[in-house]
Amino acid sequence: MIQFERSSVMNFENAIRGARNPMNSWAKGDSYYDEKGQYILGPNDLSLAKRLRLAGPDHRKYIRQIFVSVDITAPLYWWKEYDTYKISTVANSTSTMHKIHAKEFTLDDFSHDHLTEEGLESLKRTVSDLERIRQKYLEEKKKEDWYTLVQLLPSSYEQMRTCTMNYENLINMYYSRKSHKLMEWHSFCDWVQTLPYAKELILAEKEKEEG
Repeated sequence: MIQFERSSVMNFENAIRGARNPMNSWAKGDSYYDEKGQYILGPNDLSLAKRLRLAGPDHRKYIRQIFVSVDITAPLYWWKEYDTYKISTVANSTSTMHKIHAKEFTLDDFSHDHLTEEGLESLKRTVSDLERIRQKYLEEKKKEDWYTLVQLLPSSYEQMRTCTMNYENLINMYYSRKSHKLMEWHSFCDWVQTLPYAKELILAEKEKEEG
């Protein structure tokens, strides 16, 4: 399971203005803020943005200036794959090292939506063991019990991270992962599609192929 909360897209105005710098074409800019404070790309700016997007990384530098922030809650096995994307991404996570003992372990702390019945029963036993060891650690404060929690923790344990990235990162992630075996990546790609102008600026390669 994976969740996306508090998504925020920033710096569209500055990115689009910068896209016009090479040709000094600022006078053709026609974007504006609507009554809700959302930045709307006018026909001229949207046309330019789409052309530059399809022209390739050398010409679409403005894409790297459109920033995204989002809180993602996902299992550790998914985060291991996400962590391969290091360039221009930042993630600040909740700490398993410092806070692993701070709350009761429950089944809902772990992704289990694709477990077989046998797998679910095994996870339930592990959760019960973790909680028993946690209680022991709280009572006796022995480091070996804390270490046992850390090493016994399954990779299905869910962690929340506040992540920042840009639209160029999302282009790479989307096309690298949209056919991945893990369903969490499919959910990630679905989330990407909800972002402002994702169809034009992130999924543009698909539009090009279909055109």
